[in-house]
Amino acid sequence: MYGSDRVLLESVEGFVDAGIRVTVTLPDDGPLVRLLEERGARVVFTPTLVLRKSLLTPRGLFALVSQTITGLRAGRRLVREVRPSVVWTNTITIPLWTVLARFFRIPSVVHVHEAEGSASKVMMRALALPLLLADQLVANSNYSAGVLRDSFASLGERCTVVYNGVIGPEAVTAPRETLDDELRVLYVGRLSPRKGPDLIIEATAALRERGIPARLDLVGAVFPGYEWFEQQLRDSIATLGLRDSVQLRGFQDSPWPFLAASDVLVVPSRLDEPFGNTAVESVLAARPVVVSDTSGLREAAWGYRSAQQVEPGDAHDIADALERVWGDWQRFRSDAISDEAVARERHSVATYQRRIADAAAAVAVGRRSRVRAHA
Repeated sequence: MYGSDRVLLESVEGFVDAGIRVTVTLPDDGPLVRLLEERGARVVFTPTLVLRKSLLTPRGLFALVSQTITGLRAGRRLVREVRPSVVWTNTITIPLWTVLARFFRIPSVVHVHEAEGSASKVMMRALALPLLLADQLVANSNYSAGVLRDSFASLGERCTVVYNGVIGPEAVTAPRETLDDELRVLYVGRLSPRKGPDLIIEATAALRERGIPARLDLVGAVFPGYEWFEQQLRDSIATLGLRDSVQLRGFQDSPWPFLAASDVLVVPSRLDEPFGNTAVESVLAARPVVVSDTSGLREAAWGYRSAQQVEPGDAHDIADALERVWGDWQRFRSDAISDEAVARERHSVATYQRRIADAAAAVAVGRRSRVRAHA
């Protein structure tokens, strides 16, 4: 369950509330299925091509062709069964649905949650190429929209920015009055090198060297195939003598109990991020947040007085930011409480769902109007 999965749930709920009948196709079973069905969607499983960088190489060519053929056949059967008014694709990494929509002359929208601004120009254009077949694009940040324009200028003309709707906790637990015992630091997200959880481990060790008692919880799991990275994190914790103060909590359905028990959250991504849902969740929980000063994370944290930006990949800069929270807690606490109300308005789920449903309806009406005009 990643950020784009949770946003999909809000999109589906917005469609259903607008009276739209929704069929969601997924390549495999998982925790998303039950949550989609609870929101009123019908869920079906269909094999499909998932674009990965490994497929865009000579070695991956056979798998690319094989998955494309299998996905087109299965997708064609589903489209003929459902006969959709609009095809809404929740990521740029499954392009076959946009191709099928164009083949069947069905209006299509791609919701863009990715932004590989640091990738090569060739890679960026390869990922963006299928988007030229879509009628409308919805991007989750201005940064994501900018990456699309850098790939193909024409994509910017059909792109609308809709900030993610982010659900806050049912009840906000106020930050602690004082930090007499320790600084409680939190990381929530996938355990991967690009996300940088290892940097917070190093920062925690640096804080302890400075005489600041710090405790770190890492909430999240590795993507299959990255188990070596989790072992690397555990080795680092042991080497730095942090077994008593750093805990790997694994994947959790909800971040809110961990945010309620924390003082500050860190989002230390080394590479570009299209947006920063986790950073917004921290603000919605009335907790100060430290984010890498890059791409969509900068955009997600913009305007919040309790947010700090740090140099990507710099553990000591993270430690400096956390030391500022420790040394000026009353200010950060007050600002975090004020920022929570701002975030609740800015990322209202109701506003998001209305805009998403309007986008789906508009592209369907627009396509029908063009067909009638052509006839």
